[in-house]
Amino acid sequence: MIIDNFMTAKQVIEAGKAILGIEFGSTRIKAVLIDENNKPIAQGAHEWENQLVDGLWTYSTEAVWYGLQDCYAELRKDVMKQYDCEIESLAAIGFSAMMHGYMAFNEKQEILVPFRTWRNTNTGKAAAELSKLFNYNIPLRWSISHLYEAILDNEEHVSDIKYLTTLAGYVHWQVTGQFVLGVGDASGMIPVDPATKTYDAEMVRKFDQILAAKGLPFGLKDILPRSLNAGENAGFLTPEGAKKLDVSGHLKAGIPVCPPEGDAGTGMVATNAVKQRTGNVSAGTSSFSMIVLEKPLSKPYEPIDIVTTPDGSLVAMVHCNNCTSDINAWVGLFKEYQQLLGVTVDMNELYGRLFNKALEGDADCGGLISFNYVSGEPVTGLTDGRPLFVRSANDKLNLANFMRAHLYGAIAVLKFGNDILLKEEHVKVDRITGHGGYFKTAGVGQRMLAAALNSPISVMETAGEGGAWGIALLAGYLVNNPKKLSLADYLEEVVFAGNTGVSVAPTAADVEGFNRYIENYKACLGVEKAAVECKK
Repeated sequence: MIIDNFMTAKQVIEAGKAILGIEFGSTRIKAVLIDENNKPIAQGAHEWENQLVDGLWTYSTEAVWYGLQDCYAELRKDVMKQYDCEIESLAAIGFSAMMHGYMAFNEKQEILVPFRTWRNTNTGKAAAELSKLFNYNIPLRWSISHLYEAILDNEEHVSDIKYLTTLAGYVHWQVTGQFVLGVGDASGMIPVDPATKTYDAEMVRKFDQILAAKGLPFGLKDILPRSLNAGENAGFLTPEGAKKLDVSGHLKAGIPVCPPEGDAGTGMVATNAVKQRTGNVSAGTSSFSMIVLEKPLSKPYEPIDIVTTPDGSLVAMVHCNNCTSDINAWVGLFKEYQQLLGVTVDMNELYGRLFNKALEGDADCGGLISFNYVSGEPVTGLTDGRPLFVRSANDKLNLANFMRAHLYGAIAVLKFGNDILLKEEHVKVDRITGHGGYFKTAGVGQRMLAAALNSPISVMETAGEGGAWGIALLAGYLVNNPKKLSLADYLEEVVFAGNTGVSVAPTAADVEGFNRYIENYKACLGVEKAAVECKK
């Protein structure tokens, strides 16, 4: 049922018809409340950061729950401020989070080792052996790589594993009691068969042989969540789950919850890119592109991961561990300089002015290069990172070139993988949509990405809503789809109603300039590698 035009947001909330999406991003947990017309009506957020513990990037489970509760409390405050009412019930809820990683639990549902996030690159041996065993590219960050690496390293906890899931799967499990996962997120644990929309049976069989040879007391399917398609029943908020989410006690149990998804899946939904021959680029702390394929690739490629949409279609994913973090650090430096001069700092204005200044730079950045490697970058073969700004004495150093070099550097690695798809595999794409913080300043990141991919890039007005809105849309798809439309048709006809956003086409000069930048970038990768090898 769609809300009547006269029904206000306050009435929607009080009637329990609002829909909630919550996504655990790398630096922020965000909640978005939408009405039945899919329009955001309130939001909340909680800032958090990963920690490097014993050489591995992690977030504690305490931080997960505190962050979730604080995020929801901020949403409640926003609702109270705007509408002077309380959230008592909801039509549906969805949880999403950064994909992949490793969360292993024992029979008592106690976590066995700290959550190992997508950012860790300690799984090289495992990923290489599994890629050979499966004849399929298995990335470092996938759950199966983490599990096999723990087995290879003879970690004691492995024999006690009863449950293995992702962050989104963990939160959903704890608030619904259902150990399930959306198929898109499941495809980042071990490859999914698009015909069955669950874990590839032959790969599971091969891995179970490894488990048996090691004398481990479980098979892979014993410990993995059940894979669900978008729109399938994934359980209901339990009384305990309601308390975990809303510590004030106002939220009632019994609310339907959609299958939990990864941030890649919610990005596809938020940009209307689940149909074949569409794609999207998410650019924030990390970056990734998703191109929905018409057919499988001709062979495996190390820089390209094959995952699925939330409804099970094959997707070629190019994932880069780093994107805007180094830009943010430099903008922070400019903020300090302004404060030193006694100038009041508006961060939105500062970002906007610096991003727009980049448009005045030379198409090849005057020879300047930025390596934004805060952490390792598997696509370029680096297991650790050192952010570097590189120039020679004759390069043209000015603010415009400096900013442009960092904007180029943020998406340089993304170009590596997409060149394989577009130039070698000749993948056809009708529309690529950008979203995330990189595109927040209108027209700037969009123009840079168009030059990198030599393809028109669209950005929608809703691009800033991000994955929390995307998972809210998936929750809406669960309860507000009386015609039983496919997910692609639901997004096209109901949510976006034909809106494809504003498109920017690449210019020949920008494309040529980006190509020169990339040649310089490749030539200087040895500098970055030397910096990584030189431990400080």
